[in-house]
Amino acid sequence: MAPRLEFSNFWAKDTNKGTPVVVTMENPNFSVVEIDGPDAAFRPVDKSRGKNAKQVTWVLLLKVHRAVSCISWLATIFWALLGTIKKRLIYREGVAMESGKLGKQRLLFTVIRVFLVTSLAILAFEVVAYFKGWHYFRNPSLHIPGTSDIQSLLHMVYVAWLTFRADYIAPAIQALSKFCVVLFLIQSIDRMILSVGCLWIKFKKIKPRIDWDSLKSDDVEKSGYEYPMVLIQVPMCNEKEVYEQSISAVCQIDWPKERLLIQVLDDSDDESIQWLIKTEVANWSQRGINIIYQHRVVRTGYKAGNLKSAMSCDYVKDYEFVAIFDADFQPNPDFLKQTVPHFKDNPELGLVQARWAFVNKDENLLTRLQNVNLCFHFEVEQQVNGVFLNFFGFNGTAGVWRIKALEESGGWLERTTVEDMDIAVRAHLNGWKFIYLNDVKVLCEVPESYEAYRKQQHRWHSGPMQLFRLCLPAIITSKITAWKKANLILLFFLLRKLILPFYSFTLFCIILPLTMFVPEAELPAWVICYVPVFMSFLNILPSPKSFPFIVPYLLFENTMSVTKFNAMVSGLFQLGSSYEWVITKKTGRSSESDLLAAAERESKMVNQLQVHRGASESELSELNRIMEQKEVAPKPIKKANKIYRKELALAFLLLTASVRSLLSAQGVHFYFLLFQGVTFLLVGLDLIGEQMS
Repeated sequence: MAPRLEFSNFWAKDTNKGTPVVVTMENPNFSVVEIDGPDAAFRPVDKSRGKNAKQVTWVLLLKVHRAVSCISWLATIFWALLGTIKKRLIYREGVAMESGKLGKQRLLFTVIRVFLVTSLAILAFEVVAYFKGWHYFRNPSLHIPGTSDIQSLLHMVYVAWLTFRADYIAPAIQALSKFCVVLFLIQSIDRMILSVGCLWIKFKKIKPRIDWDSLKSDDVEKSGYEYPMVLIQVPMCNEKEVYEQSISAVCQIDWPKERLLIQVLDDSDDESIQWLIKTEVANWSQRGINIIYQHRVVRTGYKAGNLKSAMSCDYVKDYEFVAIFDADFQPNPDFLKQTVPHFKDNPELGLVQARWAFVNKDENLLTRLQNVNLCFHFEVEQQVNGVFLNFFGFNGTAGVWRIKALEESGGWLERTTVEDMDIAVRAHLNGWKFIYLNDVKVLCEVPESYEAYRKQQHRWHSGPMQLFRLCLPAIITSKITAWKKANLILLFFLLRKLILPFYSFTLFCIILPLTMFVPEAELPAWVICYVPVFMSFLNILPSPKSFPFIVPYLLFENTMSVTKFNAMVSGLFQLGSSYEWVITKKTGRSSESDLLAAAERESKMVNQLQVHRGASESELSELNRIMEQKEVAPKPIKKANKIYRKELALAFLLLTASVRSLLSAQGVHFYFLLFQGVTFLLVGLDLIGEQMS
C-alpha cells in the first residue's frame, strides 16, 4: 500500500538525509536496491529521461542553427566592413584623403600616432609576457620579482618596465585622470541642475506670455495693437538648394505689408545662383511683397560682414525690430505675431529667440544623434537660462532683435566666426534681457553628412574660445553684477565651451586606453559606464523617441570630442583654422513628405523666363545664357567621402587597448573600448551618415 502523505511530509521534515539500506536476497536473480530515503521512490521522474535520441538531435540541431546564423550575421557585417576598407584604402575608390593643416594643425594627429605606435609595442610585449606566464598585471598590487626570479633577458626587461611603469608613468596618469574625473563630475552636476530647472519650468508651467486680445482683430485699424516696423534679413551664400523655399516662407509671413521689409542678402560668388535668387526676389516683388535684393561684391567678414552691410543702409533707421533667418529656415506665417508682441511694454528686452525644429531628423543615424543634442540644447539649456537668467547665446537665426539693442552693443563685428554669440555677450554686458520661446518653432535642417557636420562643429567650438579671449577684459570691467560675471566666465565659457571637450577627449580617448597598459592607474567602472550612461539618459529626456539610440549617442559624442577638442585648441591659441568659415551644405528639404520638391523647382526654373515679365531684355538674355550653359554642362560628380586620419588612428588605439583589457579580464573596459573603437572606425571612414540609415 502506498504510504500516506502526512507520514511522508513528517519524515521529510525530521530526516535531512536518508540512510542507505542494502537488501540482499538469496536468489541472485534479484538486484541490489539502494534507497536514499523512504520517499525516494515517489519523487517526480525527470522528464528529460523520456526524450528519445531523435528529439535530442533536433534540439541540438536547432541550437547549432542559431549559433551558425549569429556567426554568419557577424561575419557578413565584418566582411562588408573589410570590403569597404579594402575599396577605400587599397583600390582608392571613392576616397578623398584629408589633407590636413600644415604646421601646428598636424600636432594632434602626430601625438595620437605616437600613442598608437607605443601601445602596439607595449601590447606585443604584454602578449609575450602573458604566454610566458608572467601574469603580474592581473594583480593590482604588482609583485616585482627579485634577482633570483630572473629567468632571461626578456624577463629582466619586463621587470624593469614594471618598475618604471609603477614609479614614473602611473602617478602622472593617475593625477591627470583624477583631474579629468573632477571636471567630469562638475560638468555632470551642471547638466543635472539644468535638467532639474527644466522639470521645474514644466511643473510650474513657466513661460513668457503676451496679451493676445490686441491681436485678435484682423483689421489693423480696429485692432488695439499698433504693428511696429519690422525688417527681415535672409543672409545666404551660394544657397542654390534652399533659396527658393526660404524666400517663399518669409514672404508669406502674416504682417502688414506697409510695415514690413524683407532683405535678401546674397553673398554668392556663383553668377548663375545670383541670377536665380534675383529672379525669385523679382517674382515676389511683383506680387506686392516689399522685398529687395542686395549683393556684395567683396565678401569680407562672412555672415557678420553681410549683416553689418545691410544694417548700414539709410532706410534701416525707420525700423524698430529686425528678424534674422538663415537660408534653410522656414518660419510659419504667424512667427512675427508670436514674437514681436513680447517687446511691448518691455523696454529692457533686446532679443526674442525661437526654437529650431528639424525636417530631416530621421534621415539617418547622424541626423538622429544631432537631434538628441540640439533638443537638449533648446529644451533645457536655452529655456532654463532664459527663464532664470534672462541670458543665453543667440543662435544666429530664428530670432528677433531690437535694433536699438544692436546699435548700443556695437553692432555686428567681424572679429570671430560666432558673430551671434559675440553680439549676445555684448548686449548682455550692456544690460539687455533675452526671452526664449520654446513653443515657437522654425523649420530647418541639420547636416546629413559627417563632413558637413564636422565643419559645423569645428566652427561652433573654435569661435567661442576665440571670443572668450576677446571678451574677457570687457566682462571683468563691465558694470553687471558679480554673479553674472561668474556665470559668463565659469559656466558659459569655461565649463560648457572649454572643459567639456577637454575632459571628454582626454579622459575617454587618451587616459582610458593608457590605463589598460598601466593598470596601477585604473579608472573605476562608474566613470566609464554608469555616470556616462546616466548623463546620456538625461540628454535624451527632451527627445524620448530617441531612447533606442542612447548607446550610439554616447559613443558618437565621445568620438566627436576629437573634433571639438581640436577646434577648442585652435580657437584658444588663435590658430589658422579658427578663422575658417565653411558654409554648411544643405539639401533643401522643406518637409519630410516633400520628396518631389527638387523636380518642381527644376520645372519652375525652366518657366522663370516667362514669369519674369518685369525683367529687361539684357536680364532675359543673361538668364537664357545661364540656362543654356546649365543644359550643356555635365552633371556634377558626387563628392567623394573623406577618410579622417585622427579618427582612424584613435580607432586602432582603442581597439589595441581593448585587446589588452581582454588579457587582464576587464569586462566593462573591454566592451566600452571595443564599441568605442568601432565607432571611431566608422566615423574615420565616413560611414556614420552614409550606411547607417
